[in-house]
Amino acid sequence: MLRTSFVRCACVSLLVGCGSGTDTPAGGAGSPAPGQAGAPGVGGSSGSAAGAGPVLQGGASAAAGSGGQLAAGRGGAGAGSSAGAGGGAGSTQSAAGGGAGGATGQGGGAAAAGGGAAFEKFSFFVTSYAAMQRLSGSKDGFGGDLRFGQADGLSGADEICRQIAETSMLGSGSKGWRAFLSVTKGPDGKPLNAIDRVGSGPWYDRLGRLVAQNKSNLAQPRPSGADPAIINDLPNEDGVPNHAPDGVVQVDNHDILTGSSASGTLFSTNWSATCHDWTSSVGADGQPRVGHSWPRMGGGGRPGGGSSDMDNWMSALTEAGCAAGASLVEMGPPDPSIPTVGSGGGYGGIYCFALMP
Repeated sequence: MLRTSFVRCACVSLLVGCGSGTDTPAGGAGSPAPGQAGAPGVGGSSGSAAGAGPVLQGGASAAAGSGGQLAAGRGGAGAGSSAGAGGGAGSTQSAAGGGAGGATGQGGGAAAAGGGAAFEKFSFFVTSYAAMQRLSGSKDGFGGDLRFGQADGLSGADEICRQIAETSMLGSGSKGWRAFLSVTKGPDGKPLNAIDRVGSGPWYDRLGRLVAQNKSNLAQPRPSGADPAIINDLPNEDGVPNHAPDGVVQVDNHDILTGSSASGTLFSTNWSATCHDWTSSVGADGQPRVGHSWPRMGGGGRPGGGSSDMDNWMSALTEAGCAAGASLVEMGPPDPSIPTVGSGGGYGGIYCFALMP
């Protein structure tokens, strides 16, 4: 079985205008004179989904040596925050170079660091492979043991969700994140259903797209009323549909741990379907029930599954085992000789929901 890792990279470009201006004095507010720095950057007033500020224009295009375009940096405050600090002084340029724009605008005093509508709505994601590798400290992820330093599997999985959310959008970790996982014994010693852990909705992805309006819409083979762009490819914490986590190459990664039935309730009172209530990464300790973050039609699992299940985001088939491991290349259904949570195409990802969208 081929195991594959993905590293996501982000690039930020600073575009500086060219011209024949003279040495550049400190950039100030207002319209720049020829050769002067562009107008100060303002910390992203509208709050894009990625948290990036807007692209601001420098001096007038007709002015010799005027500052060209300069891109405000990540982290601009969203709508409702006070304006970010303006760009600082432009660096001194030689006579051959154009005036440099002001420094990247800094986020203002937002009520929440993410700011804007995207922050207010962000309440659902599939944990990406990269995030699970980072938090587990292993290229294979957590496997079926999700305790993550907590007393039990549910508490640990909730903390995994919280930390990933906070990393994705500053301040969002306070929203009360819950992993969509069922267990045979909850805090009161009784079975606990995943569908009863996640609040009442609505839920939106990182980019503000609707996943489901309420629990009734959520408890469908695919979330009813979800944005068409994501209904058949549920997105990760970056808002990227997870079938192609780098935005380009599709991989076989749709098996997502749930331990749940097609209605979001506990799949079986036999705790093998939950890897001992998400406390074991021993391969032979269970065969966890998984959903499909993107649907595959036809052909049941080996073991478990069935053609009618393969598009269900909560309950599609039974994985081969509880051991940590990832399989991102299409190799057919779960293989009993590879008793991992990712044997059939996955890496042990989980769904995360916020109680306060």
